[in-house]
Amino acid sequence: MAVLRQETTPEEAGLDPRALERLDGHFAHQVDDGRLPGFLVAVARGGRVAHLTAYGFRDVAAGLPVETDTLWRIYSMTKPVTTVGALMLMEEGLLSLDDPVGRHLPAFAEPRVYESGSGERVRTRPAAGPLLVRHLMTHTAGLTFAFYHTHPVDALYRAAGLESSVAPGQDLAGTTDVYASLPLQFDPGTRWNYSVASNVLGRIIEVVSGRPLDDYLAERVFRPLGMDDAGFQVPGDRMARLAELYGESDDGGIEPIAGLPLRGRPRFLSGSGGMVASAHDVHRFMELLRRRGELDGVRLLAPDTVDLMTRNHLPGNADLRAFGSRPAHDVPGNDGVGFGLGVSVVIDPSRTQSPSGLGSYGWSGVATTTFWVDPGRDLTVQFCTQVRPRSSHTVFPDLKRLVHAAVTG
Repeated sequence: MAVLRQETTPEEAGLDPRALERLDGHFAHQVDDGRLPGFLVAVARGGRVAHLTAYGFRDVAAGLPVETDTLWRIYSMTKPVTTVGALMLMEEGLLSLDDPVGRHLPAFAEPRVYESGSGERVRTRPAAGPLLVRHLMTHTAGLTFAFYHTHPVDALYRAAGLESSVAPGQDLAGTTDVYASLPLQFDPGTRWNYSVASNVLGRIIEVVSGRPLDDYLAERVFRPLGMDDAGFQVPGDRMARLAELYGESDDGGIEPIAGLPLRGRPRFLSGSGGMVASAHDVHRFMELLRRRGELDGVRLLAPDTVDLMTRNHLPGNADLRAFGSRPAHDVPGNDGVGFGLGVSVVIDPSRTQSPSGLGSYGWSGVATTTFWVDPGRDLTVQFCTQVRPRSSHTVFPDLKRLVHAAVTG
């Protein structure tokens, strides 16, 4: 079993150890106050881990500490991994960004778009153009999530039983057919709306590769990169390493809640949010991207493909707030941030909510996990805990502010 380890000192990596102590202290205070169960944070420069802290508990009631080999539900951090899997098929000539989704999934061959009304009185029209694979990767497909409560199509998702993005009793194939039966919020490519699109992309991987998504990613991504614990289930002998999942309680603390069904292979293989991983796994994946598609002599993607993945694809170099569907994405945190293929991309650091390097890219998960790569500073950062917040929180902007303050060279 590979475990993430510190490989150099902060000073050698151009990091201020006192600033890193403040970072640790900030989040340790939240643990001590009962707002977080525990956390792991890792900062690397040039691929070498220069700061690694594990603090608090992976299971509060049992008194089990967070350790460097703790397993985390990374939820939406699955999306960039699914995207890499699809881009590998693209490089092999089996898939194109401009393929109509309906070529691979016939249920999407004639998409319809919301026009007016609600519930059973919704009126739709044919989409102005085809739904393309690139629209799935950039979340400009017109798909949505049931939990938004901001658009009549969101309500249709709830009526179809998609509160957790999976159709009742269905696998990935059946669930994507349900998505296809519902109207799009808007014409593909005309707006940005974070959505179930990566599940559809995961199903395309299955169809094109002829393999279940978990088998495909294990064979083509996890094993070649040495991501030993990454996957969609946790073997019995590793369950003790899995962190408990918590939600925010009424009194501002945390309480255990149900998480992904990771005992045994899940029926629904979510390309949007089904993965579990260790800090070592996340570090290996970040390194693949930082090194533009190659790690330890194993090349999964060409450098140009990683460059394509990690640049902004929104029209006119727009950011998520300007191009995002309203009101869901009209929030300050989206200022200065665009979107590539499966990752967000900083396009204007002067407008971001927290200090960010130009071209930095990454993504986060709903249980308060995050990663980013800052090419300009040759920096990678990950933060892991297991709390699903009820509303927005300051963990991510605080983390970026504190890491930024630690960079000295």
